[in-house]
Amino acid sequence: MVGVGHSRGTNVADPLPRIGERTAVPHQISSDPRWGLDAAAALLLVEDDAGDALLVREVLADSGLPMDVTWCKSLAEARAFLESSKHAVCVLLDLHLPDTHGLSAVRLVRDASPDAAVVVLTGLAENEAGLAAVAEGAQDFLSKDGLNPEELSRAVRYALQRKQVERSSAELQESRLLAQENARLERGLLPTPLLRGDRCQVASRYSPGRDHALLGGDFFDVVESEDGTVHAVIGDVSGHGAAEAALGVCLRVAWRAAVLSGCVGPAQVRLLEEILEAERAEDYIFATLTILRLSPDHGRLTVIRAGHPGLLVRTSHGIELFEPPVGPALGLVPGGAHWPETELPAHDISAVTLFTDGLFEGVVGPDQRLGEEGLLAVARKHMDLHGRPFVDAVVEDVAAQSTFHGGLADDVAVLHLATDGRS
Repeated sequence: MVGVGHSRGTNVADPLPRIGERTAVPHQISSDPRWGLDAAAALLLVEDDAGDALLVREVLADSGLPMDVTWCKSLAEARAFLESSKHAVCVLLDLHLPDTHGLSAVRLVRDASPDAAVVVLTGLAENEAGLAAVAEGAQDFLSKDGLNPEELSRAVRYALQRKQVERSSAELQESRLLAQENARLERGLLPTPLLRGDRCQVASRYSPGRDHALLGGDFFDVVESEDGTVHAVIGDVSGHGAAEAALGVCLRVAWRAAVLSGCVGPAQVRLLEEILEAERAEDYIFATLTILRLSPDHGRLTVIRAGHPGLLVRTSHGIELFEPPVGPALGLVPGGAHWPETELPAHDISAVTLFTDGLFEGVVGPDQRLGEEGLLAVARKHMDLHGRPFVDAVVEDVAAQSTFHGGLADDVAVLHLATDGRS
């Protein structure tokens, strides 16, 4: 086996290094704008006939290609070179080798190096074999009879460029498939309210702060237990990445399981904190949440807050911001904490709106954030609307106010419960 590193004018009797001893360093071809390639490239000649190998070497010297050539006399040697190469490679491949024959040579080269560009070398009467090789995955074919520098240069350059385009297309398709799969997964993780009747209607709005995502660290859910009690939760995991989104889903599912198993009140919050501490990636990650329980007769509303913002309550007198006593966020107080329960009469309450801080922390003017009082003013402006139209109007009004100041950059979740049956 002979390995070659040639330049124009090299004598055929020059000593030639074996691949295992030295391989010529590939040229950085991106310096020539005609190439349009971003990586260094090497040329590998796989040819068992020394005369044909010499012919290709001499034509290559006249082609102007800024590349070194390595010569292998068998497919086994070529595969060893390809598996060890860290650069883009264009393979000039003869189909008649001592250890393989025909189109299997193309398949074996592609198996050894899927990113290698392949140009098949054929005889004068083998054009059909060349076309078949292209169908098998080669980028081009050349006839060794009458081979000239221009044809060789064109074939090598085009083969490398086609391979790069093929690689980019495959990566783009893989990216698209992954994005679609992630979108399907995230849609499946969004909650579906579990309601057993139509006395309570739910409207929600969810907008993650991450670009191209469907799910963020905010979470919410609604469950009606068998006795008719309506349970609702809204929460916010600190941070904005995929790990925080996954933790939010974990907490939501755990909350639903707790409700269905009869675990409510402060014991439920302690359970969620224990799960957060076990599942979070870092000790500094915490979560805020608000939990509601509406009695079966809709006469009592019980609220627990863990570091979360207040809630909007609609009565016959209008919309008010209700901020009951609050305990610490989950995961902040070592050894546990106390979360007070607040109960209030609910006969006059027609709707309750829960939200995360992303809805009111946006900047709406020079050095001015909307704030909870500003959000209350927005809600009152749209109080003639109910259900989903009300939620949409409030979110879009807030978004419009912050448009010229960075927009709503944080996760935003809104959960609206109409307790009078209005949708």
